[in-house]
Amino acid sequence: MNEITIPYHLVLPTIICLIGLLAITINRRKLLSKNKLLWISIITFLIIYLFIVGTSSYYAIYYQWDLNRYDLDKNGVFNAAEITDAQQIAMSKLISDTGRNFSFITGFIFALIISITVYIFGRIRLRIKNNKKNHN
Repeated sequence: MNEITIPYHLVLPTIICLIGLLAITINRRKLLSKNKLLWISIITFLIIYLFIVGTSSYYAIYYQWDLNRYDLDKNGVFNAAEITDAQQIAMSKLISDTGRNFSFITGFIFALIISITVYIFGRIRLRIKNNKKNHN
């Protein structure tokens, strides 16, 4: 088997989310003082997306490493002596990765839906809170 290849379509969004969360953490007082609900929704999006894509990145690299353990002579090809039931299971885990490969898209959609829901419920909560203040 070949060396472990980095799945850039998964690792780059992971790095971007980490940088975004770091930037928000550094500037949190300034950012959260203005439109706090929007920034909470953005943080929610970044955390969920980071979890989904980061987990997929981890498993993609782990399954490559796991399969590479069965290539005993390190020539990149599995010969008859190297093909075992465990090797076939490891190969199946690596090549059956449609969900992992598309997680950057599905994760984006899922995280966006959740963060929009958080924003909408936050706006509703603020509106109810303001109506109670105005009636008192």
